Amino acid sequence: MAARSGHRGGFHGGHHKRNSGKDRVSHQKISRREPKVDENSPIIASFRTYQALMDRKNDKYERLVKISRDVTIQSKRAIFHIHRINSGVDKTTVLKEADEKLIAVREKLCQIALELQGEDLYQYIRAISPGLQEYIEAVAFYHYCLGNGLVSLTQVQSDLEFPATEKPSTEDSDCPSHPAVTLYVPPVEYMLGLADFTGELMRLCITSVSSGDMDLPFQLCQFMREVYHGFSSFSYAGSWELSRKMHTLRQSLHKVENACYTLQVRGLEIPKHMLADVFSSADSEDTGRNDIT
Repeated sequence: MAARSGHRGGFHGGHHKRNSGKDRVSHQKISRREPKVDENSPIIASFRTYQALMDRKNDKYERLVKISRDVTIQSKRAIFHIHRINSGVDKTTVLKEADEKLIAVREKLCQIALELQGEDLYQYIRAISPGLQEYIEAVAFYHYCLGNGLVSLTQVQSDLEFPATEKPSTEDSDCPSHPAVTLYVPPVEYMLGLADFTGELMRLCITSVSSGDMDLPFQLCQFMREVYHGFSSFSYAGSWELSRKMHTLRQSLHKVENACYTLQVRGLEIPKHMLADVFSSADSEDTGRNDIT
């Protein structure tokens, strides 16, 4: 018993020594004084300036992301509205309403131009690129449905030159009083928007068959071939996104060519009201096959 109690006593004594050592270390940490920062130091002043610049840039970037998201949503609505031309609605009325929607989108783009005034566009290109591409896609689709063919970069750029305006502060507008500003459209963004535009032509081809228009698919096929040949003349070494969308463009053209083949070869065998179902099923099979590969 004595030996056992002695063992216990030695054990508690060692534990106390270890605890006292930890307490001493923690006391030393607490007693340390934090070094004073000289706010008048030129190095500290420089870092304060850099901090303010980075905060301002991040805030601007977030604002541009939100505006670009609104541009994307409103541009998609304009595209969906244009597709109504095959639903029996008057084409002139549909395109007029789509033009009004695009005007509202340009007011949002005016906000982006004001945010980027005096800034380097390419520092914020990732923030505005999705909205800008979607807008170009909508404008190209609207321009084609008007019968004017492929919209040019010059035409897109001219619509994004906003003159100086003076509006009352109480007026509800996305783009209030502002000086003359221009939103520059990089050529790569223009091409990316056109690549997406060909997907809308493919959908227009399918819906035109269901509405009984058997001539439009052949016109769309010829037009998309010309666009594809134009894209094929460029190198995509500097843009992986353009290379990826070129592959999508090729798939859209392939679907339209298959639709034209079905109309030309099997059009007499399949009733007209069933042709759209044939195209839809073929489209689903191609999509599933691409997902597997």
